Amino acid sequence: MDCSTSISDTKMQLSAAMLERTQKHPCYSFDAHQKFARMHLPVAPYCNLSCNYCNRKFDCVNESRPGVTSEILTPQAAKNKLDRVSTQIEQLSVVGIAGPGDALADWENTRETIQLIRAENPQTVFCLSTNGLLLPEYAQEIVQLGVTHVTVNVNCIDSAIGAKIYKHLNFKGQYYKGESGVKILIENQLAGIALLLSLGVVVKINIVMLQGINDQHIPDVVKKMKELGVYITNIMPLIPAPGSVFENFTQTTMKDVNEMRDLCELDVRQMRHCKQCRADAIGLLGEDRSHEFCVKVPDVQLKFLERDIL
Repeated sequence: MDCSTSISDTKMQLSAAMLERTQKHPCYSFDAHQKFARMHLPVAPYCNLSCNYCNRKFDCVNESRPGVTSEILTPQAAKNKLDRVSTQIEQLSVVGIAGPGDALADWENTRETIQLIRAENPQTVFCLSTNGLLLPEYAQEIVQLGVTHVTVNVNCIDSAIGAKIYKHLNFKGQYYKGESGVKILIENQLAGIALLLSLGVVVKINIVMLQGINDQHIPDVVKKMKELGVYITNIMPLIPAPGSVFENFTQTTMKDVNEMRDLCELDVRQMRHCKQCRADAIGLLGEDRSHEFCVKVPDVQLKFLERDIL
């Protein structure tokens, strides 16, 4: 199927200005991904959710997957780096914050980064990536900061399935394990997504396809996202991360992923060009240039990355 297929009954009707921004966002538009570049600013190392497929302790400049970065930047350093990159990548259209932890779990750094950049570059298009646990709390402020695109990682809407995907979470200083924690996560994800959409934010949903865990459940997730009115969903293969609980799982095949996308495209448009980018990715989706702009990270920051914050 054509990944640009429109879904006639999608609730969100984009304004002309928002549609133009979306058409220049390489993660939200297939046509944009070979024309426009993005830059991820790794300013948010903390995370409040422990996923069985994730391990942020490992870094390799040749590896591309979410949660990986070669440096952690302060908000001011992120702003300075963006200024430098902008002079060398003319087609840069979007600035994103995708960790390497969670953009909302490290909200002070995320907010300050956006404010610093906005002060001098008010037209910058910002997007955030989050697990959604804190979305109801920060959705209003996200909009006030001028963030127009938010990606939420939603792997399930069933707590029993979620208990197999997540080890535990930290919500407002209290730790939760098993289904009790996943129920909080799902409730907040759905409420937060609905709130963002009501405020005019364009929402993309990322779903990690895990064979034997959530693969048969993904159509239900996508139908729920259709009900809410999300713009696009991105079904991604599992990349077994060294040191993670799922490190010995078999990587999901693209054949299986594409078959699932074909099925789910009957409900919501599907992203088919995702590269599962690093938290410090720079450039076109297929031509990451982050290594060209990376500054040697002090040991203290590398140790900071390796802390088990949960």
